[in-house]
Amino acid sequence: MKTSDLTSGSIRTHIKNITIPASVGMVFNTLFNVVDTYFAGSIGTKALAGMSLSFPVFFIMIAIASGVGSGATALTAIAIGRDDKKDYHALAYNSLVMGFLLSLLLMVLGPLVSKPLMVFMGGTGTSLKYGMDYLSWIFYGTAFFVLNMILNGILTSQGDTKSYRNVLIIAFILNIILDPIFVFGWFGLPKMGTKGVALATVIVQAIGTLYLIYKVSKSDYLDIEIMKGTKLDLNKWLELYKQGFPASINMMTIALGVFVINYFVVKYSGDSGIAAYGAAIRVEQLALLPALGLNTAALTITGQNFGAKKWDRIQETYKKTLLYGVIIMVVGMFLIYPLASITIGFFNSDPDVIRLGTQYLRIEVLCFTTYIFMGVSIAVLQGLKAPKIAIYVGIYRQLLMPLILLSLFGNWFGIVGIWYGIVIVNWSATIFTLVYTRKKMMQIKNEHISDI
Repeated sequence: MKTSDLTSGSIRTHIKNITIPASVGMVFNTLFNVVDTYFAGSIGTKALAGMSLSFPVFFIMIAIASGVGSGATALTAIAIGRDDKKDYHALAYNSLVMGFLLSLLLMVLGPLVSKPLMVFMGGTGTSLKYGMDYLSWIFYGTAFFVLNMILNGILTSQGDTKSYRNVLIIAFILNIILDPIFVFGWFGLPKMGTKGVALATVIVQAIGTLYLIYKVSKSDYLDIEIMKGTKLDLNKWLELYKQGFPASINMMTIALGVFVINYFVVKYSGDSGIAAYGAAIRVEQLALLPALGLNTAALTITGQNFGAKKWDRIQETYKKTLLYGVIIMVVGMFLIYPLASITIGFFNSDPDVIRLGTQYLRIEVLCFTTYIFMGVSIAVLQGLKAPKIAIYVGIYRQLLMPLILLSLFGNWFGIVGIWYGIVIVNWSATIFTLVYTRKKMMQIKNEHISDI
């Protein structure tokens, strides 16, 4: 059996083999961001606030890349499940071309919209300047961010999450070396501040792209001769769009949701609050991202088995990924709560930042498990070519309910109301997601898998 075949063998083993490398990679990706946050904080609270303001803009770019990448993952996994090599190569080739052209568009549009968006969030003065300095260099590396997502998607569809894990580990190590060199101007270089943080990121992303191209060329399912004969196909672009667009919109709503949250945080607690929130979400990711590797496993295993029409394995995948995720999140809750103030203090010594960040984390642990229920459910439906739920959940959880609830709770309870409002929004979205997923899976089973 090839390592790319997820349609037979132990589901538990497949989940482990995909989730552990993906989770390790996500941990190092978060640590990468932690390093950036640390060096931004070493410049000052204004720089940390500027990085927090720039994050949603940066995240929109990542959302578009991730959408194409997840679309490529799902569709190529289904093609592998059907053992349709021609379709697999057509999807892989067209996703890369599509991603490259998208990156060029983002490189042009990004600088035009970033400042108005940060001003909308309340960015002013020095904080705004630091945020703009960071983004001005990030946009130069757009192609690397986008292509890395797609190349990783092509590898993930074969069950290979180790290659991208390696990229993220190497990126973390290089970032520790490059950040201080560019930020503080070591070895005779000029001090670049947040521009230096961005330049280090772009360099390591470029190195990652070269490595992933090599790994894709050597992967189990890729045939160079078939790939050479593959051409542009607008039908494949349409397939990728239909599959990836909901995922992109979902991630964009996350970015827009951060805009909304940032707006209310600045309104009720100023620069200290936004700096605290920026540091706290980095800490939160350390607890969440190991479990989010399960989303990758759920999507990939579901996709291949959907292509192979093995419904029992799909149901087993859904149940087991949910169970493992809840266990991980409960452990995370018990670790984060007592260590909240220590972890926030790592980023910034300002007493107000530590107080507000600690307050946020100790309330936010109440909804850690919601990220598993929503993430795994959406991933399974993506693997079943039913990705639209991501749009519904994203709009409800990130925009509609926060605008209503956070406004009310902020007026009534101040910044504490914002933190509790986030918890309530997440749990209500989780209930909707679970009910919808159960109904949709039964519908898909009856419509498409009835001949098993």
